[in-house]
Amino acid sequence: MATRDNPYGAFNFLVRLGDQGGEDQIVGGFSDVSGLGNEIKYSEYRNGNDTENHVRKVPNINTTDDVTLKRGLIGDPRLFTWLKAQREGDLAPRTVTITLMDESRKDVCSWVLLRAQPKKWVGPTLSGKGGGEVAMEELHLVAEQIDFKP
Repeated sequence: MATRDNPYGAFNFLVRLGDQGGEDQIVGGFSDVSGLGNEIKYSEYRNGNDTENHVRKVPNINTTDDVTLKRGLIGDPRLFTWLKAQREGDLAPRTVTITLMDESRKDVCSWVLLRAQPKKWVGPTLSGKGGGEVAMEELHLVAEQIDFKP
């Protein structure tokens, strides 16, 4: 990732959902990606014979936050099909890659979710009031690990 004075916009990105064969597959354009995060848990520890009267913070496990993908409903059933396969016991974790691009659509950096699996699918809110909103669907993912690639 090149260093520059102005931060990159958050509106140019691609989401690739790796399939079981290992080939990346873009499944429609997503309007929102949220929840990219990782947290390291710490334990407090102190030897009984320590000369200083405070605890040490010892890192142990880390957890990856759930990631939510949102897109307009386009009639492509593959997101729901992936969830359905999971709930029926056909476990198919994938490598999901979210790539941020600059204004000229060149890759800037990526977040890679390793062994990602669908946790929740949310369908659109439908209303006969004629507000003109877009029918949206969401896919919530869990992942075992997140990597950042500049």
